[in-house]
Amino acid sequence: MGARNVRVFGSQLRGDEHLDSDIDLLVEFEVPNLLDRIAMKNELEDELGLPVDLLTDESLHPLLRNEILGEAQEL
Repeated sequence: MGARNVRVFGSQLRGDEHLDSDIDLLVEFEVPNLLDRIAMKNELEDELGLPVDLLTDESLHPLLRNEILGEAQEL
């Protein structure tokens, strides 16, 4: 899949998650490919047993971008 620079952000990182919280991840792909992104999301959800929100830096909403990038921690 060529994923690198995997970072976690959001409620799971802050420790204020709930039972229905997802895991928010930022990922860079060597070659951006929607199919790889979907495959990685599905694989992570199967392994972790939790919903995964898999984003790239480019897909971040402009109003939330700085906050998310400032909070994100590399895994």
